[in-house]
Amino acid sequence: MTVEQVTPYAARVLAANPGPMTLDGTNTWILRAPDSDRAVVVDPGPMLEEHLRAVLDAVTASGATVETVLLTHHHFDHSEGAAWFANQAGCTVRSVDPAYRIPTDHAHGLSEGDVIGAGDLRIEVLPTPGHTLDSVCFWLPQDGSLLTGDTVLGRGTSVVAHPDGALGPYLESLDRLRAFANSPAGVDRLLPGHGPVIDDPTGVLTYYLDHRRERLNQVREAVAAGHTTPQAVVEHVYADVDPTLWPAAERSVRAQLDYLAG
Repeated sequence: MTVEQVTPYAARVLAANPGPMTLDGTNTWILRAPDSDRAVVVDPGPMLEEHLRAVLDAVTASGATVETVLLTHHHFDHSEGAAWFANQAGCTVRSVDPAYRIPTDHAHGLSEGDVIGAGDLRIEVLPTPGHTLDSVCFWLPQDGSLLTGDTVLGRGTSVVAHPDGALGPYLESLDRLRAFANSPAGVDRLLPGHGPVIDDPTGVLTYYLDHRRERLNQVREAVAAGHTTPQAVVEHVYADVDPTLWPAAERSVRAQLDYLAG
């Protein structure tokens, strides 16, 4: 497996789990300040031992050890291998969801304002619920990079994973990220959980917001026209989408219907 040094602070190892929802596969990110002997791994990915060993070998080859594992959210294509990896690396796991923390205490959670350090590396936690209610992004101020998990993908758009997620918080998170990208902090790029690096953060976040609002209007019109079940709405609104993606679209529609009902 190839280790791609994307920025001076971030390297990517691509998991061999491609698919309609995972795109090319899960991006596992190795974060390390240049010449540091400590690293942080974000989203080890699924329980694919070859992939997990490749990530650990890449850290070791750089002369570093893993300080901790961070999870952007609980979906198995990001989290399933975390416990195995942490056991091999001898490190902790931090996540919003207590079920994935190692140890499981509050100190290994992730909250607004938390800062994770590893040598000269600084990682700031930005809660971004919506895709799932435990979704977070990670900001690398020294690098100008924002790790977005599944909140923003490198290609296409993300699913609001009903019942794990909710559309209202997702729209608020997208608004927050766009404001952050336009702030003096200066976000240079988004490092997503799937797909390529995004070099136009503001443009992509604006597209995400516009797309969501357009779909929401389409769902509203479909319901007004008598398409009242999630399946009927999907068949009407997502007629231009590959039917293999309709189950995921139905989850988004359920989230949209909940939003409209609320």
